[in-house]
Amino acid sequence: MRLTTKGRYAVTAMLDLALHEDQGPITLADISMRQGVSISYLEQLFAKLRRSKLVESVRGPGGGYRLAGGAAAISVAQIVEAVNDSMDATRCLGKGDCQDGEVCLTHHLWSDLSARLRQFLNDITLAELVSREDIRRVSSRQDRISRARHTVSELERII
Repeated sequence: MRLTTKGRYAVTAMLDLALHEDQGPITLADISMRQGVSISYLEQLFAKLRRSKLVESVRGPGGGYRLAGGAAAISVAQIVEAVNDSMDATRCLGKGDCQDGEVCLTHHLWSDLSARLRQFLNDITLAELVSREDIRRVSSRQDRISRARHTVSELERII
């Protein structure tokens, strides 16, 4: 089992949104600049996150995205599941037909691992991640780099 890029980027983008929610709606361009994820990929992810009612979009000038329901109400598992990422460690995707249509020798082991992983990610909210000092340090560094890139872009545009 492995978490795909889709799941990883969705969690990263949602955490970025949670870290910056006090700034009002956040644009995908801002998330893209800070996290190094293309805007078109973020658009695909946020369409799924919006359908799952984890984010709300705000239209017009000053628009962007904000968390729906707050960081304390959104678990990492909800985010991963919203973008249709599997947390199943079994080869058969939990169907139990892993070996010639029957359960294989290790099916229950991998099934139990899947359940524990799901529970582990369900027990972690965005609010808990936002409160972590190590995450806040990384976010501050990303913000500084993003501001510097923005300044350079503005100077290039002027010149």
